[in-house]
Amino acid sequence: MKRKINARLVFLSILAIFATMFCITLVYYELYGKQIMANLKIYSNFILEYDTLDEIISAGERNSHDGVRVTLIGADGEVIYDSAADSDGMENHGDRPEIVQAYEVGYGTDIRISETLDQSTYYYAVLIEDGMVLRVSEESANIFSFFFSAIPTLLVIAGILTVMSLLFAQVLTDNLVEPIEKLAEHLDDSENITYYEELEPFIQTIRKQHQDLLHSARMRQEFTANVSHELKTPLTSISGYAELIVAGMGTEEDTRRFARGIHKSATRLLTLINDIIRLSELDVSKGELDLERLNLLMMANACAEMLQISAQKHQVTISVDGEDCFIMGNRTMIDELLYNLVDNAIRYNNENGKVHVNIRQEDGKVVLAVSDTGIGISKEHQERIFERFYRVDKSRSKSTGGTGLGLAIVKHILVSHDAKLELTSAPGEGTTMKVIFE
Repeated sequence: MKRKINARLVFLSILAIFATMFCITLVYYELYGKQIMANLKIYSNFILEYDTLDEIISAGERNSHDGVRVTLIGADGEVIYDSAADSDGMENHGDRPEIVQAYEVGYGTDIRISETLDQSTYYYAVLIEDGMVLRVSEESANIFSFFFSAIPTLLVIAGILTVMSLLFAQVLTDNLVEPIEKLAEHLDDSENITYYEELEPFIQTIRKQHQDLLHSARMRQEFTANVSHELKTPLTSISGYAELIVAGMGTEEDTRRFARGIHKSATRLLTLINDIIRLSELDVSKGELDLERLNLLMMANACAEMLQISAQKHQVTISVDGEDCFIMGNRTMIDELLYNLVDNAIRYNNENGKVHVNIRQEDGKVVLAVSDTGIGISKEHQERIFERFYRVDKSRSKSTGGTGLGLAIVKHILVSHDAKLELTSAPGEGTTMKVIFE
């Protein structure tokens, strides 16, 4: 990372150096050209101070030694005098840009680049009496030769500036990356690290991600420990009963009792494994859900019918009422949601207790409410009941066959469907879980 930042800074510095030098050359050449044109104007004004043609020609000859060329053009465009060439053999100058401009506005200027591209000629023409035009001109290096002649000096300056850029880029890169490196090394103690304020959003994101990772790692560790513990209990029971049977201990009635114990523990083990597998599937599933239009009231009635035997076993009655309400959802997940909520309401209920399921529209939203007359949940437990393997009453949960994963599965399904859950409960007064579908 440091090498990339350093290389890019050096590249930008070198690019800026050469771009600046080129621009400076252009500006300097422009000013140089304006100065030449101003000098030519001064020469022409000086020559025009003479009254007669002979005096003007004599002044032109004197100025030619300074590199200034003087030309007199008649009203017909023919060259009357030229200080640098024989006027008799020269072509008509009436169509030259500076001459045309002088006839139109009183003076004219032009710059012409030679065919070899190494010289530029600056012309300044002024209209004088009798329709004649006085033109003065001077040759100078053009922009190309001007720039190429300056290349050796520019390269030396560029070399010095490049070395300086390398040093400054290294220092700047170190200063830029140092806070990030310190944060990477001391992420747990980032509060005591000094960094520039522009990094604050980045730091906050890293802190949150770091905390989430730590939390996830801790949850996975707890989950693994809980799974091992939960699996160990039924397996120990199965192993114990099996040993008793193999050893031939007990009567025929005892053997049947041992077999019932094995069957009960095996059933609990299968239920636990199925819930763990389902929860793992929900954890890794990030794709789009297969949604369809579902009648929540019909699904609630079907769920209540399916759980009637369990309700009778626990001496609990189930009732469903409400109105036909439709949601867009995944059928399998919504079935699981209903099953877990109603099953929990049955398991944690009292003898002759009741479970009531209500489906209704409320403020334009579909609301599923599952109420029971069971043991209730105290305030200190309400925030944790969706944690995996968390049980309010551990002994009761195991005796009723609960795995402690039902509400964790419910939480996943709620998140997948952008639904909210409101919990109302108090010890001895029962529990109401209200699911709100947006």
